[in-house]
Amino acid sequence: MSYEAIIFDLGGVILNLRYENTLEKFAEILQKPVAPFYTKKEQTSLFDDYEKGNISSADFRKGIRGLVDAPITDEQIDEAWNAMLLDLPVERIEMLKEVGKKYRIFLLSNTNEIHIHAFNKIVKDTLGEDFGDFKKLFERGYYSYEMSDRKPHPSIFETVIEENKLDKSTTLFIDDSIQHVEGAKKAGLHAHHLEDLNVIGFLKSIDVY
Repeated sequence: MSYEAIIFDLGGVILNLRYENTLEKFAEILQKPVAPFYTKKEQTSLFDDYEKGNISSADFRKGIRGLVDAPITDEQIDEAWNAMLLDLPVERIEMLKEVGKKYRIFLLSNTNEIHIHAFNKIVKDTLGEDFGDFKKLFERGYYSYEMSDRKPHPSIFETVIEENKLDKSTTLFIDDSIQHVEGAKKAGLHAHHLEDLNVIGFLKSIDVY
């Protein structure tokens, strides 16, 4: 298959993630186990609304306090919420630079204001203060909370396709969540479920990198 464009997910593809860290950090702060209200496969409507930008960070934190039934501080909530965000391997940045020379590349991430603040700090710490906006690595970057939409809804893929005049038959989407891959396929894209964080290995296996 010969591709012309590649749409990358962020967390679990470019940025390393461990969802369990967030629940573990909440349990540590509260000094008691917490129900698994946020996982890779499913989450409550609070998180969907936040990732779509339908509620503010203040309302999100208020919702978290309701979920854990405790008067924890904004700082404690942010610390636990950001605990799932791990490192940004430099070799993946180099990969994006090289792949971007031969293909049209895009970023499409389900994310939110608190996570992007933390991610921008990871970018600066990893790539230097002068690196600037992470989205510059791509022809265009999309964050769900800025779009009032989120994966796996086919509509979010249609937005990216239409705004960039992409040919579905030559566009590949890569994501670590199977439900997002299925949503992309419903929108008519080629899609790959990345299960091992080895995006570089996968791209080499299809002769893209």
